Parts: sequence; structure tokens; C-alpha cells
Amino acid sequence: MPLEVVTIPCLSDNYAFLAHDAASGNTALVDAPEAGPILAELDKRGWTLSHVLLTHHHWDHVDGLSAILERHPAKVVGAAADAHRLPPLDQQVSDGDTFEFGSEQIRALDVSGHTVGHVAYYMPDSAVVFTADSLMALGCGRLFEGTAPQMWASLGKLAALPDETIVCSGHEYTQSNAKFALTVDPTNAALQKRADDIDRARAAGEPTVPSTMALEKATNPFLRAADPAIQAHLGMQNSDPAEVFAEIRTRKDSF
Repeated sequence: MPLEVVTIPCLSDNYAFLAHDAASGNTALVDAPEAGPILAELDKRGWTLSHVLLTHHHWDHVDGLSAILERHPAKVVGAAADAHRLPPLDQQVSDGDTFEFGSEQIRALDVSGHTVGHVAYYMPDSAVVFTADSLMALGCGRLFEGTAPQMWASLGKLAALPDETIVCSGHEYTQSNAKFALTVDPTNAALQKRADDIDRARAAGEPTVPSTMALEKATNPFLRAADPAIQAHLGMQNSDPAEVFAEIRTRKDSF
């Protein structure tokens, strides 16, 4: 039975996620921006945390953890490469490591770029990946610590997941990301439709996360640096996609 995934808005534009395995009763929290909304959702559903999966060390992904653990003393998992600046970990993971979560297996993926040591968590049986600030809906995280080639490699690792994979990313940035995407990929009909859909969803107060890998590959310019139309629009025909990605990322940082 696939996991039940619940999206929890936190702070001004963050998302945390609960993944519940009905067969075992296990519940995992992905990131902990603030305690209140997460604890309220757990109480509402009568779930008890068994795991907390941390993606990276930024405050808006970990600040609620201590208060959550007071109520739910769960096993905390995070990147071995980031352990020195994460809250105390019960389990450290590196790229490709797998571990059991009820009837599921979770695979850790090193997706460094936004930070060095950022991990994503992929649950293949339920076709869901938690990407936080690596691959975002119509975007990717700013390169605070990593390099453009590093992030391009990380995005390629995620893009290789099956098209039906549900992408649970860490922020509600999609509307502004769409406006930028149209500046570098203006003739993409799928992107134009998605931008319209996003505007309608946000006007109705609805979230735009999660998305799917198929939708991201069709519309997210940061995954499309090899596309001839984008390369032509940027005047970078036949360029190395990693160089095109770097140009797109530079333009987004100044957008």
C-alpha cells in the first residue's frame, strides 16, 4: 500500500511533509520548519512520529525539531556530510544508502548544490521523492555553498527518477518561479499552461506543491538546459548543458 503523504504549510512559505505507512503505523516527518502546524497535524490524524528525515541544515528546515521531539521522540536521520551542523542524528546517511521504513525502503540521494550535504529521500515503492531545496517546483535552490556543475549533476540524478514520481519540495515559490521560467523558455506551451494553472491555484489559496517529475521535466527550465529552444533563446546553441544551467541560475539569482 502506498504511503499517505500530507503537505503541511509552515512559516511564511515553507512546507513540511508527513509520510504515513498504514501497514506498520510508522510516520516520518520530512523537515521541521516550525513545531506548531506539524504537531497539530499529528494530533488531528492520531499519528505518532517514528522518524524525522532532515534534508539540510538551514534554520527554516530544522528549527521546530526540538519541540517536536519533546512530544514525539522519533529517530532523527540526516546526512553524514552535514552532521556537524545538523541537530543530533540517530542515523547518518550518505548517497545511495537505504534503510527500512515500515513496509517501504527509503534511499538517500546526495543532491548538493544549494548546500553541500543536502540530501533528498526517495521512496520508490510509493513513487515519491522529498527534495526540499534542491529540485523545487519550477525551480531549484540558490547555490549558497555548492557550484553550478554540482547542482546540475544533482538535478540530473533526480530527473532520472521515473516520470510518475511525486516531487515534494520545500517552498511555495512556484508562482515567482513560473514568471522567471517564461523569460528563458517563452515558447513552451506546457509551461504557459502550468503558469496559468499556478495563478488560478494561488488565487484560490491552494498549494502548488507537490508536483510530478514528468511535469518538472516538461516545464522546469533548470532541468531543461539541454533543450534547443532554451539554448537558442539564450544565444547558447550547442553549448554544454551544464554551462547553460549555470547561465539560467545566474539570471534567476538576479531576477
